[in-house]
Amino acid sequence: SLVAQLEERLGEIIKPVTVALMGCVVNGVGEGKAADVGIACGRDQGVLFVRGEPVRNIEPSAFIDTLIAEANKL
Repeated sequence: SLVAQLEERLGEIIKPVTVALMGCVVNGVGEGKAADVGIACGRDQGVLFVRGEPVRNIEPSAFIDTLIAEANKL
């Protein structure tokens, strides 16, 4: 359901941006390194990364809103 929510909300982003939604906190940041912004999701928290660098941990309830907000900052 996260992917469906993200796909729906990506229309809010005006400029071109590469987004990654990864399913593993351990490998996700490295695997999504080429993305402008992304989240490596875990069960209890995720890691927000921007341009391949981890930025902060976030709660699952904020994954999509945080990802869209960060993408709009770029």
